Amino acid sequence: VDEKTIGVLIYYSPTGCYDCCIRCLGAVPYTSLLATLLCYTGVALFCGGGHEALTHTRTFVELYFARDVQDFIVLADFIKYFQYVIYGLASFFFLYGLLLLAEGFYTTSAVKQTFGEFRSTKFGRCLSLTFIILTYVLAVIWLVVFGFTAIPVLFFINMESSCHKVNILSETTLFNQQARVCMDARMYGFLPWNAVPGIVCGNTLANICKTPEFYVTYDLYICAFAGAGITLLALFIYVVATTYNYAVLRFLGRKGIRC
Repeated sequence: VDEKTIGVLIYYSPTGCYDCCIRCLGAVPYTSLLATLLCYTGVALFCGGGHEALTHTRTFVELYFARDVQDFIVLADFIKYFQYVIYGLASFFFLYGLLLLAEGFYTTSAVKQTFGEFRSTKFGRCLSLTFIILTYVLAVIWLVVFGFTAIPVLFFINMESSCHKVNILSETTLFNQQARVCMDARMYGFLPWNAVPGIVCGNTLANICKTPEFYVTYDLYICAFAGAGITLLALFIYVVATTYNYAVLRFLGRKGIRC
């Protein structure tokens, strides 16, 4: 038996297959992979929940807080255009997640251990630095988005709390005071101050909280809020991963390991 045959037998032996699997598993950039999964999950929750929540919000406002269409025409236009933005966000983050995952595969130190000599170029290091800057900017922007998604959640939390207070007052001797418990959508910026009625009080408010539209919209905004938070976490993990990969490229570049 010649040396080539012996090498083939060793490679296909159980030990050889085990070493091959270990090398393959070691080449996976687990941090980038985790960030990609979190990013896709968060964007799906944000886009899906946000899109449906905005649709229900228009119906909700039209039924209970604004009698004239002109009172919420600005809100209706915002909802329509932001739903188109959601489509673009979903497509952008899908492609950007793939790019960052590919960058993680080709710049992680595990690739060096798998393929031996690590090769990097100035273009590769520049590309990694570009990903760091872009991801950091996206994280800052998404932090603002995350803050804005908390506004409708806060509105519905306060509304549910007001409804609970109305129900308690209706069961006590303070029945007449329940009319003083109100919820004003104008103070959250959803409607202009001249919107009519713009505010609901007492039993009317309590009845609104019992409708299916209220709980469906509430749950959808919670999903969008959670999705925005998960996406923000994914972007922070991406920043850490890309920064580490860039540091590896810089370190190896200083040692003269390049194409």
